[in-house]
Parts: sequence; structure tokens; C-alpha cells
Amino acid sequence: QAQLVESGGGLVQAGGSLRLSCQASESILSMYSMNWYRQPPGKQRELVAGLSTDGISNYADFVKGRVTVSRDNAKNTVYLQMNSLKPEDTAVYYCNAHRTSKIMTTMSNDYWGQGTQVVVSS
Repeated sequence: QAQLVESGGGLVQAGGSLRLSCQASESILSMYSMNWYRQPPGKQRELVAGLSTDGISNYADFVKGRVTVSRDNAKNTVYLQMNSLKPEDTAVYYCNAHRTSKIMTTMSNDYWGQGTQVVVSS
């Protein structure tokens, strides 16, 4: 069993919506910030959205207003709801769990999912 497992990707038309899911362990969800990254074909990986353990969300400027990150602790799942999708949103989307030590801030841990493909057609 992988620590992070993404699902929900697929092919949608521009303007459509997708809801990505990331399953994680209860311990990870309780102690790690949960983030979504994406990597368009041939391009650099970039941060899309994040959700802290305190429930505070943040979003990249290029998706703000179109994307919502949320968590369902009962299902051990973090979601990325994406609306008004654009062709430039086409990418492999990765779930990430990140934790920086509060007593040693130079130390951090990261877990990554396998990625789920999102294709937005024009």
C-alpha cells in the first residue's frame, strides 16, 4: 500500500470540472500539510494548492478562484476540486505530504503519490 494514492484524473473539455482524490494514512493527514502539485508535459513541476494541518488552504495564482482543496478525515482523503479547466491545466497531478520540524526547521519530510493524469481538451 502506497502512502499517497491519487485518483480522479481524466479527459475533460475546456470549462469542465474534475475532482482529484488523494488517499493517505490517518497519521499523515494529522501531521502533514497536504499539497497538490502538477507537471505539464515537458515542463517543471509546480505547486497548485495546499492544505495545512490547521485547515488553512493556499492556492497558486494561476488556479485561484477555480480550485478548492479540502479534506475528509473520515475517508482519509484530500480532494482537489478543479473547475473551469483550461487546456493549460493539462498535466500530471501529484499529491504531496510535507512536514517541517517545529523544533528543527531545517529538517523536513515529504511523501509523494504516483500521479494522476489530467487532460483538458480545447
